[in-house]
Formats: sequence, C-alpha cells, structure tokens
Amino acid sequence: MMMSRLLLATVLAASAPVIPAAATDAGLAKLARSPGTPDIPGLKIVWLAPWGDLQNAHPWRNIIVHQTEGPAGSARGGAQQQSKNPTRRGVTVWVETDGTVYWAVAENLVPTHGDGANRNDNKYIDNKPTYRQVVRGNSIGVEFAGNYPDVTAGPTEAQVAAWKILVQVLRARYGIPLDHVYAHNWIDYKDARYCEGCSLATMARTWGE
Repeated sequence: MMMSRLLLATVLAASAPVIPAAATDAGLAKLARSPGTPDIPGLKIVWLAPWGDLQNAHPWRNIIVHQTEGPAGSARGGAQQQSKNPTRRGVTVWVETDGTVYWAVAENLVPTHGDGANRNDNKYIDNKPTYRQVVRGNSIGVEFAGNYPDVTAGPTEAQVAAWKILVQVLRARYGIPLDHVYAHNWIDYKDARYCEGCSLATMARTWGE
C-alpha cells in the first residue's frame, strides 16, 4: 500500500504543470526595473534595444495588445524593421508564435501605433476613461504575430505562456495598473472580422485578479 501511494505521488508530481520561475518569484519587480539585457526566467528575449536607466524611459501609463496579420516567423522581420526605423507604424515589443520576445525599440522612443482611441461605444469596455486618452504617446505596444491567413486564429500556447510573464514585467517596470492593459479593438475601431488583442488583454486582466 505504501509503495502504491509513493508511486501515485511520483506520477502526480511528474504530471504537474511547470510554472516559470519569473511568474512566482518575488524578485521579479526588482529584475524588471534593472537596465541592460536582463535574463528573465521563463522568457526568451532578443534584445534589439537594451533597457536604459528607468528614469530616462518614456512615462508609459498603458499597455496596448496588438495582433498582426503576418505568418509565423514574421515577428523577427517586423521587429528588425522597427529597430531600424523606431517611429514607423508598429510597436516596441514583438512576440513570435514560438514565444520568442523581440524588444525592438528603445523605451524612450514612441512608435506609431493605435488609431487615436476613437472608440466611444462601450461595446467591450467602458470607454469614458479611454476615449482620446489611451494613445500611442502614453501606451507601450505589444504585437503578437501569426494570425495569417485566418485572422480569427488565437495566439499560440507559446505566445500565451510568454505573455503571462511579459505582462508582469511591463507592469512592474513601468508601474502600469492592471486595468490599463487594453486590447487594440477595445479602444479603436478595427477589423470587423475579429477582435484584435481581446483574448490576450482579457487573459492579462484575469491573471492579475
């Protein structure tokens, strides 16, 4: 009987989900506020633009989640183009379908993303605090690649796993409240075929609870 219980405990332990260290480590906030190219457990980050001193970073107050109609593998190219021309239409951070994160733009620069927070219909969220307020000048953008050719396709498991840690890092580094994580489609009128970024923003808010 004792051997059977020991065997059952071993099997259950082996099948338990592995939680990345960064997701539960109390030192994440300290790590997230450091300069350079920190090694964040659970994340694979390609640093095209290292972090500088936090006091010199742009005062980001929101996070906007985007999804691009690029095929798998397109995040790398998009991030490289963004790195060469930081203020072009795009974002600061790109996430590949395999979960690789590309930090493309120095955090004191503002890429062109978002359409001016023109949504004022309360369809997804209460837009009173977002209308004309959650814009590129105060919002750091994260782009998830891979919803091509089906724009309704959700993020991959690897992207979700990376996002679970990445959103904690962004919030910790810039002091962004949980309810300031937005889907692009929550604040701007977008493609009617799907709700861009909605599942990812909803996940982030749920995790924070």
